[in-house]
Amino acid sequence: MLDILSITGPIYLCIALGYLATRHGLFERVDMRVFGKFVINLALPALLFNALSQRSVAEVFNGRYLLAYALGSLLMLGLAMLWFRKARRESMSRSAIMAMGMACPNSGYVGYPVLLLTLGAPVAGVVLALNMVVENLLIIPVLLALADMDRHAAGQWPRLLAQTLKGLARNPMILAIVAGFLVSALGIPVPSPVTRTVTLFAQASSALSLFVIGGSLVGLQLQGMRAAVAQIDAGKLLLHPLCMLLVMGLLVPIGDVQMRTALLLTGAMPTMGIYAILAQRHGHEGVASAALLVGTMASFFTLSALLWLLRHGVGWLA
Repeated sequence: MLDILSITGPIYLCIALGYLATRHGLFERVDMRVFGKFVINLALPALLFNALSQRSVAEVFNGRYLLAYALGSLLMLGLAMLWFRKARRESMSRSAIMAMGMACPNSGYVGYPVLLLTLGAPVAGVVLALNMVVENLLIIPVLLALADMDRHAAGQWPRLLAQTLKGLARNPMILAIVAGFLVSALGIPVPSPVTRTVTLFAQASSALSLFVIGGSLVGLQLQGMRAAVAQIDAGKLLLHPLCMLLVMGLLVPIGDVQMRTALLLTGAMPTMGIYAILAQRHGHEGVASAALLVGTMASFFTLSALLWLLRHGVGWLA
């Protein structure tokens, strides 16, 4: 158990430090947005560029992982939409936002540090890049388009999806992924001063991203939304990894132990850090913030349990 806590402990201690530093006034909650912009626009793109540009395309590109992750997330998305639309009778926008909480993991802020400590830097960096491709080019655009359908005619969803994809074309992380792939594929040598500069920014991503998560949790409240929050977080922390396991078992088997482990752990991550920001546009930031708060705290126990099972029960980890 100490081995497991050596992985999850530092991660959640960094989150706790961010919370305490903001809670006691060392930083303001608004400062977390500034730190978050640094992580999203500079640190994580630098990390992605390094992970891709320093390896061959054959080593980085993993079609089975991409397909399994996409299918597992789409399965979770479909089940969530079916539940909220048919069983709970929620509106399309609210259903899509709640499904987003179940199907979109925190790959950058929490996922990368967990994979870094579990599987090492080379695998963690590549997996982060692959996750970002699926999330930013497929899962998030589909969910945002579904959320917008309440405001527009149903036949307009292709245009809405195209608009979302156009916006993602300016996303620094997507640009970093494209640049990294190009440098790798074309064999372009990167000057040493550039490499070292990019590495300095990349090294800032892990601890600062966790600190931002902790600081962002200050002031969030449940506000009488316990039932909705419980459903979102149960879906994210329990059902999403089960969807990944189902896809790997029945549809897309993955032979590489590390990639198989990374896929399952990715599904078990708490909801992405920008969940409440995306939900704000549709007026559902309250339930999104509450789900983010509870899910992040609960994931300490669920991730620790999963890591224990992988190491001692299933034996996927060495």
